[in-house]
Amino acid sequence: MINFNYETEFTLDNELAFSDWLSAVIVSENKNEGEINYIFCNDEYLHKINVEYLDHDTLTDIISFDYTVGNQLNGDIFVSVERVEDNAKDFNVSFEEELKRVLAHGILHYCGYKDKSDKDAELMRSKEDEKIAMFHVEQ
Repeated sequence: MINFNYETEFTLDNELAFSDWLSAVIVSENKNEGEINYIFCNDEYLHKINVEYLDHDTLTDIISFDYTVGNQLNGDIFVSVERVEDNAKDFNVSFEEELKRVLAHGILHYCGYKDKSDKDAELMRSKEDEKIAMFHVEQ
């Protein structure tokens, strides 16, 4: 089950569309959906988590805690809406596109994709693009 939680004023406009898409992303990687919690927050909230749990004194757009068991994906994914907004401007893309990239990024980490080396980051970016293309909203 995909859950959306809010520690900021931001809310997703269409939670069902995002939830259905993220479920499809999981299936496309031959994984099973467990309990995945997205927590939308601000920079200050995520910075505290970054310092306390990862000992990183930096701002970031996403932190994921992976509780995957076998093939079943489980975890908590914290997203700084402020970082997503700034990154969208920096990369000259819409907020929604950058948000989709970040949401998919967390799931892809749970699927085993890394992004520390240039080669791994290139594969991650390709996978993100592939997953973003899967997003469809019925009109």
